[in-house]
Amino acid sequence: MDQNLSPTKLEYFDDMYKLQSTATLLSSFQTEDGRQVLILDSTIFHPQGGGQPADTGFISSSDFKFIVQDVRSKDKIVYHYGHLENSDDRKLQENHEKGVQVLLSVDEQRRRLNSRLHSGGHLLDICMNNVGWGHLEPTKGYHFPDGPFVEYKGTVAQNELQTKQKELEVEANNLISMGGKVFASILPYDKASNLCGGCLPDYIPQDSTPRIVKFGENPGCPCGGTHVNDISEILSLKVTQIRTKKGQTKVFYNVGCLNV
Repeated sequence: MDQNLSPTKLEYFDDMYKLQSTATLLSSFQTEDGRQVLILDSTIFHPQGGGQPADTGFISSSDFKFIVQDVRSKDKIVYHYGHLENSDDRKLQENHEKGVQVLLSVDEQRRRLNSRLHSGGHLLDICMNNVGWGHLEPTKGYHFPDGPFVEYKGTVAQNELQTKQKELEVEANNLISMGGKVFASILPYDKASNLCGGCLPDYIPQDSTPRIVKFGENPGCPCGGTHVNDISEILSLKVTQIRTKKGQTKVFYNVGCLNV
């Protein structure tokens, strides 16, 4: 692999519903476990991270079709893992295909579900504040289909859980029924801070330009994931369970099914 690669341009930062694109192949190689890896100059594939699963789909040229099974990011380089669709396709060789133009296509159904689940987690943060649990600080999100949850720093009284579970669900579905534009943009630190209620988390460097996601008129928050265009696209949200112990509170949720 070429060690002098430039950071991969993340096209989904600008357009979260761009599901097809073109890019230039910069490098290809095989891992020790036999998986093929493609590195491009830009990508619409969201790598696993920030609590959101990786996109899947395919990358193709006139000579090959590469099935993308996993996507990861390291040191600002995005790695597309997968295999050639047909074993008869000539094997990609490092540097041999360098510079070729390729077509990228993201699995739309998976992207839409991932975006709705991720947006549902952010909506839950807003609802926590609205129902009087604003003192709980979100620390971790797991926005995978198999049991999504948001984890918060702090605990609450056990006798509040059942009531608050219902309140959270009612509040979330009220906001979904009202709808509201979802805004995402890379901003200067000061502007980003203002949009997020006057401060940003300590892990955001002050000389950076963070990407901020904002739901309707609610304060924004830093996020690198993909989201719905409008809050109403979440369809519905169910709070399935709340657990509180050892200084942490976990709120489990799910989103309504999308008819396709």
